Formats: sequence, C-alpha cells, structure tokens
Amino acid sequence: MSSSYGGTTAFDRLRSRFDGQPHACDSCGFVDDDAVWRAATSGATVEYRRECPSCGTEHVRRYQL
Repeated sequence: MSSSYGGTTAFDRLRSRFDGQPHACDSCGFVDDDAVWRAATSGATVEYRRECPSCGTEHVRRYQL
C-alpha cells in the first residue's frame, strides 16, 4: 500500500518528500528545482545524498533510527 507521499516503504515515502523539491546549494547558491536524493541505510542510520549539479558538492541528510 502506498501513501499520498508515494512509495511503499518508510524510506521511499521520506525520500519522496525530498525529491523534486527546490534545494539551494550551501556552497555555491545554485537552486536545483528537480533535486533527486539517493538513500542508503546501515541499519542504525538512513542517509539521503544528492550532488549539486553546478559545483559537485555532496549534500547529506542523516537520520538515526
């Protein structure tokens, strides 16, 4: 069963809140209107990562489980 935020798992639903939302790079100020985040988990944490298409800076959002 999927929710209104998309996806069938909690990880997918959280990532769908990030994907497609405008994101301003902290390093260069570039605003990416279609930011896409990659998710990975170690079991204790979940990390969502994306790279700025302008300067290549990697942005990370980390959540403890």
